[in-house]
Amino acid sequence: MNTLAEENYLKALYHLTVQAPEGAYTNDIAAYLQTKASSVTDMLKKLSSKKLVHYKKYQGVILSKKGKQKALQVIRKHRLWEYFLVEKLNFRWDEVHEIAEQLEHIQSDELINRIDKLLGFPKYDPHGDPIPDADGYFEEIPFLTLFAIPIGETVTVCGVIDSSVSFLKLIENIGLTIGTLIKVEEIFEFDHSLKIAIPSKKTKVLVSQQISKNVLVKIKK
Repeated sequence: MNTLAEENYLKALYHLTVQAPEGAYTNDIAAYLQTKASSVTDMLKKLSSKKLVHYKKYQGVILSKKGKQKALQVIRKHRLWEYFLVEKLNFRWDEVHEIAEQLEHIQSDELINRIDKLLGFPKYDPHGDPIPDADGYFEEIPFLTLFAIPIGETVTVCGVIDSSVSFLKLIENIGLTIGTLIKVEEIFEFDHSLKIAIPSKKTKVLVSQQISKNVLVKIKK
């Protein structure tokens, strides 16, 4: 059985190596987890001894097959708990991350599998991130950023890149929640901000470049 700290490292390594498949470096891991580089080195040695990572000093660290499987199990639990909290307990999508961080370390696979069944085997969490199944499989997200959408295109909001509480509150205030249909009406050359129409609210809003680069959408067919 892995400790809570070990699971947090495995999850962090998974996220870091998605962006950098060649491996994550000690300082990057320390920054991600907000800890000391020396603490990271100690943990990497421990994970290596359990054959959960491939680690050599001064080289990038990658997860072993076993380590990746463990990381995806933690991510699966986290995202299922987020979905459960929103759908069954009426938490807001900006409230669930911290709670799920605690619940993701519950060890019962049977509990998680029953929650998955209860929820109808959801594919995505409340922020649009894919939920791995019991075997660690998940569908790749074929989404684009709102920033990449041309004028006149109609799209559906499907997720976010930035899932911080402050960002989620901001875009919810604008009306860019999951499932919202929007149309790009104008792109301003000066700062690449967008004017978008939200038909369900019968309103038009101005969206900054920073926001548009962090909202994931799917083109309506």
